[in-house]
Amino acid sequence: MATDKEIIKKESTGPENISTRPELVPVVDIFENDTELLLKADFPGVLKDVIDIHYEKNELTIYGKANAIEQPEWNPTLREFYPADYRRSFRVSKGIDVDKITAEYTDGVLTLHLPKSEAHKPRQIKVLAG
Repeated sequence: MATDKEIIKKESTGPENISTRPELVPVVDIFENDTELLLKADFPGVLKDVIDIHYEKNELTIYGKANAIEQPEWNPTLREFYPADYRRSFRVSKGIDVDKITAEYTDGVLTLHLPKSEAHKPRQIKVLAG
């Protein structure tokens, strides 16, 4: 026996954000030496002009927008790569000199150099004869 179901409309305070693009988490490698942290993130299909690197309140966010490669004179036989957004955030320690962070982008790999502040770099302490 069928029963009546009440449909409750969700109240909205503004327009709903609907995106058809998937958001992916880029694969990242992080290396460290005495002077800096080196972060390498895979951003396949992303153009340099659509990469955004944002730092605020000890959080570093990297974002890139990948678009599908179009071949206007060709019909696709198989498509495994679709437009997507890459986004990942990291907590950054206070030991990083955020004013000196630099970034490079080559062959689909985003590289960030996060230099350590002078106070957090290792230093040699001389022993004096007494």
